[in-house]
Amino acid sequence: MKKQHAVLALVWTVGLAAIVSPAAAGSIKHVFVIPMENHDKAQIYGNTRDAPYIQTLLRDYASATDFRDELPDLKSEPHYIWMEAGTNAFTGYTFEKDAGPSQKNSTSSTAHLVTQIRKANLTWMSYQEGQGAETGDCPIASSGFYAAKHNPFVFFRDVSGDPPSKANVYCAAHHKPYSAFAADLKAGRVADYVFITPNLCHDMHGAPGCGLGNRIETGDAWLKSELPRLIAWADAHAGVIFLTWDEGSATRQIPFLAIGPGVKHGYTGGQRYDHGSIVKSVERIFGLPILATVRDKNDLSDLFRFGFFP
Repeated sequence: MKKQHAVLALVWTVGLAAIVSPAAAGSIKHVFVIPMENHDKAQIYGNTRDAPYIQTLLRDYASATDFRDELPDLKSEPHYIWMEAGTNAFTGYTFEKDAGPSQKNSTSSTAHLVTQIRKANLTWMSYQEGQGAETGDCPIASSGFYAAKHNPFVFFRDVSGDPPSKANVYCAAHHKPYSAFAADLKAGRVADYVFITPNLCHDMHGAPGCGLGNRIETGDAWLKSELPRLIAWADAHAGVIFLTWDEGSATRQIPFLAIGPGVKHGYTGGQRYDHGSIVKSVERIFGLPILATVRDKNDLSDLFRFGFFP
């Protein structure tokens, strides 16, 4: 009888492990955010001519059909600030335009994502394509195809200094040129939270000097070149990639994809999201306090298979 009970206990234990193991195996360890630029959902989804690679991502991973532009009347910079803090409005200052970080165009608020990450003894890194000598090691200066307005962290003084400085040590320690990313990925030098900004030519924005090619096609080609190695790494290291756009061009609905081993295959979720949903999701993934600005937002759990999102 004791032997039978032992066998039954073993079976029960194995069965329980089978039930709970997906959550343990699927616990997300690394989050990557990659912002693209200035296109509506209708311009990307189904566009097999200009965005064939993105169509393969839509087929294999999860996407949102109601991801809203929270600031349809404002330019890029406030949207990027929203990706970091769930708002563009802070005590004493509201971001409403595109301008480089300065004493006036910055905030002393500490209520934002990477400061939460630091306080939790987790790690973060920003890779900016085009960062170099002219931008500063803390890249507060736009130069060439690098646009500081697409780098939210340099607008927070607890990151970039008071006033923001090219030489700020903490900021410099958390920024690298995107050219360093492939080597870091190969060596496993990967932070818990990673923010990657393509340059103005590769993010579908376009700029003088980028050439006359189709902006969507150029961005799609960049993603095809850069994402496969990152997806392979995420698959092997419990990562997830959030591919977002900062704003639309004619409507409030913009593309959004979640890419990784734990997301639903070929799924199109209809819940309402905005960039605050990304902030809230990162907070939930890493067990951080939820900022008041995103408390009422939907997180992105609907895009994940059972057991893979906290």
